[in-house]
Amino acid sequence: MKRRDRKWRTWETAGLFVVILLGNTLHFIYDWTGQARWAAYVSAVNESTWEHMKLLFVPWLLWTAAQCIGLRSLRPAAPRAVGLLAGMAAIPLLFYGYTGVTGVNVGVVNVLIFQAAVLLAFWVSTALQKRGALTAPVWQAVGVLVRGVCALDGVAACTARLYRSRRRDAGRDNLSSRRAALGGSFS
Repeated sequence: MKRRDRKWRTWETAGLFVVILLGNTLHFIYDWTGQARWAAYVSAVNESTWEHMKLLFVPWLLWTAAQCIGLRSLRPAAPRAVGLLAGMAAIPLLFYGYTGVTGVNVGVVNVLIFQAAVLLAFWVSTALQKRGALTAPVWQAVGVLVRGVCALDGVAACTARLYRSRRRDAGRDNLSSRRAALGGSFS
């Protein structure tokens, strides 16, 4: 039992660092790739709270999959889903809480909020796993289902945002070409 517990703690500790590191790195991937469409699905395309929630979700999902494969068990699935939801809820709550009170938006504080959300998510997940809560097979299935729904919702929202921005850009290009055809711009 001790060996299994040590292996689980190692996975949790490594996961904490991987999610923080990968989440912070994903913040810049979209620009580093020249705003590639594929990068928009997994990284931040702007500074909205939704995009910061995505920075937690993507590495969390990848690490949870790696952990379930590495431990050869779906036992962590539901507790990790609850931890993910807690961390994702913390990001907008903390952001809008501090900006609403202070009236300012500080980049360093936003980074600290992301890291606090990751810590909260791991704390909730670890606490549930230590207690053995939500580890029955039905909860394992629910955990996998919740993460799958979140992933599909995230892809759908990102796709819709890209579609709207491309239509908006195409409209601007069309307007610019009409202005040029009429002999100049009308400001």
